[in-house]
Amino acid sequence: MARAHRPDYTFFLTVVALSAFGLLMILSAGQVQSFQLKGNGYYYFTQQLGSLLVGLLAFYVAQRVHYQVWKKLALPLLLAAVALLLVLFIPGVGFEHGGARRWIDLGVVPLQVSEVAKLALVVYLAAWLSGRRKKDDFTGTFLPFAAVTALLGGLIMLQPDLGTTAVLAGTALTMYFTAGAPLRHIGMSFAGLFGVVAVLIATAPYRINRFLTFLDPSKDTQGTGYHVQQALVAIGSGGLFGVGFNNSLQKNFYLPEPMNDSIFAVIGEELGFLASVALLATFAFLARRGLRIARYAPDDFGRLLVTGFITWVTLQAIVNVAAMLSLIPLTGVTLPFISLGGSSLVVLLTAMGIVMNVSRHTVAGGKEASHASIGRRRGNRRTRHAGARSIG
Repeated sequence: MARAHRPDYTFFLTVVALSAFGLLMILSAGQVQSFQLKGNGYYYFTQQLGSLLVGLLAFYVAQRVHYQVWKKLALPLLLAAVALLLVLFIPGVGFEHGGARRWIDLGVVPLQVSEVAKLALVVYLAAWLSGRRKKDDFTGTFLPFAAVTALLGGLIMLQPDLGTTAVLAGTALTMYFTAGAPLRHIGMSFAGLFGVVAVLIATAPYRINRFLTFLDPSKDTQGTGYHVQQALVAIGSGGLFGVGFNNSLQKNFYLPEPMNDSIFAVIGEELGFLASVALLATFAFLARRGLRIARYAPDDFGRLLVTGFITWVTLQAIVNVAAMLSLIPLTGVTLPFISLGGSSLVVLLTAMGIVMNVSRHTVAGGKEASHASIGRRRGNRRTRHAGARSIG
């Protein structure tokens, strides 16, 4: 087991910066609707602030607990996620919003079960794949991997939530590829995934309409194309430098979900193109830093764990932004760390805390290697000094 050292504080500061920026944007994006719907212009802001404080506590605990502990919790966590996804459909337990049943009412705050499912799947696959010797075994590795992923993805699709299912499947496939799966298995997985998506689109009228709107965003601008059109208007109105913080016009009940799925459009309108690019660059930097931690993780479990969490965040950010720019069909996926959502923020910060703990144990190329290198250089200097004294 690798000797613990200082964690990657650059990674930590990047996570904090994204979370703080998200809180600031919710203050602006949600102010009007917060006042109109809740009678308090700061309702959504204070709600997210409370979630951020809980998330930072979860982050602190997770980065202090050795990441190997999660290997022992992998199966119980997966079973708990499956149970929660099933409980979601019990009348009076799960509740709907926007036509989707994704939340369990805990009294104080709602729990978005799919966030727990993403965490559980990453932990379970990291534990299971790291223990498999034959990654190219079709019946012993590929079929169980596909079954577990399909089980969670299928339960999430029943909500329905195609965007989250796509992020979940993409994360699982990336982990499977990283574990050493043969390309033919990855190819079969993609073929199967595209086939399922095609069937899901073809069998649901609202998905067909979204797909047709994606092909022609100007079609039915007051109907199925309304959301995308308002997002594009918001982003286009911002120009290079934006109209100014808290000066968005589109958030005033023109743009649906301005503090949730559409918050990137508000960022583009208020802060402009340059700030939007800076935000995307920050996500890219977080991904790069996270993958560096994965590269120098001391074992396969740590490597797959970090790869899964970083892929999850990166894919979700790509899907959200691409949907707002009409580069893919519109999906209900939030922007990580930025969009309103208490359970999402808490679970994400827990995952990032686990990544931080792995960074405490990185080897070759990490802190431990640096310390060893310094020790060797000091030892060499002492040897040379001793040799010089003996010659003298």
